[in-house]
Amino acid sequence: MTKVDRRILKTQEALKRAVLELMAEKNFDDITIQDIADRANVNRGTIYLHYQDKYDLLDKLIEAHLNELGEMDEWACKMDWVDALIPYFEYFEKHYLFFSTMLASKGAPFSFRTRLLSSFMEGFKAEIDRESGKNADVSDDVLLQFAGTAYVGAIEWWIRNGMPHPPQAMAKQVGILLGRTL
Repeated sequence: MTKVDRRILKTQEALKRAVLELMAEKNFDDITIQDIADRANVNRGTIYLHYQDKYDLLDKLIEAHLNELGEMDEWACKMDWVDALIPYFEYFEKHYLFFSTMLASKGAPFSFRTRLLSSFMEGFKAEIDRESGKNADVSDDVLLQFAGTAYVGAIEWWIRNGMPHPPQAMAKQVGILLGRTL
């Protein structure tokens, strides 16, 4: 694996931060490449060295976050719900600007909420409890949709309300509810 130049990483981070800040101020469709360049304090051409267009920039930003969350799924499945959810809520807190912008943005490009929901539903598939009999009369599709939508809704509520509970408290409450459901 080759090491990426720190200047490139710094520029890409500035561009990602710029697009998020601009999305907090106006509709994504109204944001121009020049707006992003000005906010990131780079030339327009610099953006095109790293991304095809603003949609590619946003898509790469979303993919990076979904991939990081997906990497957590691998070890979280081995833990109880409460302990497994603490790192997720800490991640949401750490990346508040991203999640608050993407979840608050009406009609956010690439249907971020839908992609987040799909990601969590995929992770929940292995967690369905069929042995205890509590989900015997519920189809996997309905159960996954219900649990995934509830989880994303709780995250959305928490972020939109300024994170009124610490990550550990949210993980405990949501973990208890998901444990009852799945």
